[in-house]
Amino acid sequence: MNHDNKQATLELGTKPVGRLLLQYALPAIIAMTAASLYNIIDRVFIGQVVGPMAISGLAITFPFMNLSAAFGAAVGVGASTAISVKLGQRDYQTAEHLLGNTVTLALLVGFFFGLSCFVFLDPILRFFGASDETIPYARDFMKVILLGNMVTHMYFCMNAVLRAASKPRQAMYSTIVTVGLNIVFDIIFILWWGWGIRGAAFATILSQSLALVYQMRLLTNKHELLHLKRGIYRLKSDLVKNIIGVGISPFMMNVCACIIVIFMNNQFVKYGGDLSVGSYGIANSIGTIFVMFVFGVNQGMQPIAGYNYGSQQLDRLMRVLKLSIIGATCIMTTGWLIAMFLPYFCARMFTTDAELIRLAVKGIRINMLFYPIIGFQMVVTNFFQCIGKVKISIFLSLSRQLLFLLPLLATLPKLWGVDGVWYSLPSSDITAAIVAAIVLTIYMRKFQKQLKSDNHG
Repeated sequence: MNHDNKQATLELGTKPVGRLLLQYALPAIIAMTAASLYNIIDRVFIGQVVGPMAISGLAITFPFMNLSAAFGAAVGVGASTAISVKLGQRDYQTAEHLLGNTVTLALLVGFFFGLSCFVFLDPILRFFGASDETIPYARDFMKVILLGNMVTHMYFCMNAVLRAASKPRQAMYSTIVTVGLNIVFDIIFILWWGWGIRGAAFATILSQSLALVYQMRLLTNKHELLHLKRGIYRLKSDLVKNIIGVGISPFMMNVCACIIVIFMNNQFVKYGGDLSVGSYGIANSIGTIFVMFVFGVNQGMQPIAGYNYGSQQLDRLMRVLKLSIIGATCIMTTGWLIAMFLPYFCARMFTTDAELIRLAVKGIRINMLFYPIIGFQMVVTNFFQCIGKVKISIFLSLSRQLLFLLPLLATLPKLWGVDGVWYSLPSSDITAAIVAAIVLTIYMRKFQKQLKSDNHG
């Protein structure tokens, strides 16, 4: 067993929390930014080269991406959290079996999800809000993406595992490589070869395949603390339950995001037409960049919180929570400033169509109206997931989307048309942040009591 690897894992319980968070969060933030750039680059190429309807067609495929991410997160996030906790308990053998089970699960889920969606592609796209004008673009894109779905799932799951195994830098490299390759392939397939929206899909799958080769090289190295070897791939029910038990929270979050986007797309088509769907696609892309930054902070927090909760160092647990909230709030406030003062430049990146730009500028401003308080809500939700309080995490993640946003989406458009669809977003944001604050306050009191009793004990 490699001494350096063991040392890196043990540092989670000893090194200053602020330095640890930077060490883990920076690579994750860079990786998540790269991942969001990835989708944006595809949309920029498609919007500028293929046209405004193609952007609307691509926006119809968002729910597919969310659904695919949901199944990926159920395995990847679940496995990485379970592995972190086992490493915190120094149970290295179980951690290794968790790794093997993750590979098997990722392949199975990727295969069955891709196959079932491929068979029912057209009816699903219609359900997602595709019109006669947008469905050819959406269909062309998704056929290629679904054929490469096993690769996508493996790529995301192995990245999560690398982070849990104290390899945040390597996880970052694999994401950056994917984005760089994606840009190169976009230029070749869309600009030079004229493959249109299909070219963007090929660029995505091909770049992920090459990054997966790199990840597999790292994870097959016998000198690593965690590595792939014979005898760890057969699914064990207790390990699968462990992975899915933690992964259910991010799974539900992504499924919710999928339901919301389907609902939004249909409401936008109904009250504003295909271009409104495109403007939501653009506003969503800009907002997602900052949300991804916060996901990066959350991913940096996850192994530190998991380890210190496992080893019962509650003061360190509280410190990482506090620092993560401060970081997330700064990130989202930056996003809010850009949305309020530079929305035209954001929209112009995607299209030259004057009407689409006008709709997108308005959408960007409304969508990001309460962003400064969203970072807090996201960190708190993730914190409860990190320490295994899955039910609370699920409640907080679902409250924003299902309890608040869906009812608002159903009622506000009846009063204010397409503006009602837009304003339902910030209204649910602020309500969810208030609920998260209440839940955290209740839990903090319990933690403080436990800390006091530990100190006196």
